[in-house]
Amino acid sequence: MGVALPQDALAPATNPAGISFLPSRVDVGATWFKVDRGASLGGASFDGNQTSSFFIPELGVTHHLSNRFALGLAIYGNGGLNTDYTTPIPAFGTTNAGIDLTQIFVAPTVAFAINPRHSIGLSPVLAYQRFKAKGLENFGVTNSEYDNSYGAGVRIGYSGEITDWLSAGATYQSRTYASKFGKYKNLFAEQGDFDIPSNLAVGVAVKPVRKLTLAVDVERILFSEVKSVGNPLNAQTFGNGLGASDGPGFGWNDVTVVKAGALYGATDQLTLRVGYNYSTQAVPNDQTFFNILAPAVVQHHLTLGLTFAATQHIELSALYAHAFEHDVKGSGNFNNGDANLHMSQDSVGIAVGYLF
Repeated sequence: MGVALPQDALAPATNPAGISFLPSRVDVGATWFKVDRGASLGGASFDGNQTSSFFIPELGVTHHLSNRFALGLAIYGNGGLNTDYTTPIPAFGTTNAGIDLTQIFVAPTVAFAINPRHSIGLSPVLAYQRFKAKGLENFGVTNSEYDNSYGAGVRIGYSGEITDWLSAGATYQSRTYASKFGKYKNLFAEQGDFDIPSNLAVGVAVKPVRKLTLAVDVERILFSEVKSVGNPLNAQTFGNGLGASDGPGFGWNDVTVVKAGALYGATDQLTLRVGYNYSTQAVPNDQTFFNILAPAVVQHHLTLGLTFAATQHIELSALYAHAFEHDVKGSGNFNNGDANLHMSQDSVGIAVGYLF
């Protein structure tokens, strides 16, 4: 699925305008996600995989009210962060370290077809977040309870068929303003704030021959606008104090993501897909210490998928995705905390679509 290539009722997660070009349908799916991550610090290695497998459900619905208006609803995981170390990390605390962050988006959507080839769409985006941390006694974090946060933002988009063989799209999602994690007000900058950063993307889809479609998207994610994510750990922010208005965060860079994919209609019933995703590095070499808790350093992803039209109304889809192992070696971290980080990921997903 791309910004200019809607495929199912989860299209609002990428571009709300895309539902104008879909039939009325319901899509239900789940992804099994397995991650391998860890770190080394001061000559010791730490395994973050005490918990390593997760299930991520998704649901999408689209319905056409008329030739011009379409409504949709998408419920999907926006991602998250998780580490579950098998031992304490002495620099952090006396018990097994780790964090668990879950983010879920609910996006009711309306799309308006300006004409049969061009559409605009709008999704109010409602967010739910759940977070806990453990093993951080050295930083004054002594509870390991879950806390909840609720927020809202908006996504807008355009999708258009420029010619019979070329489509284009553009989308922007605002910063999602969320309630603070009160139980972790002494950990996250701005007294427990953990808003979700904005992102914007453009994409094109080209159909050089009847059975083949090629798509490319470019996305920019603005992590720096949220202090608990983008603020660096250095002498100044650490001096301000954890949880302060300008306290330390994970120090993530804004990132640019390039996605390329191909869709091939092997038969009238079977569609094959392949995709590649590259992201610039979010974690700088001088910010690896805090990111022992969130070593999200993968940059290259490969995805394989297929859809089989079992009947006129039922589609069955499956995918496999692999994020290749990547290392970031720490250098110049504050207080000599030069941690080395690594991560790889595997995902297997299935989905069923019902077309009205």
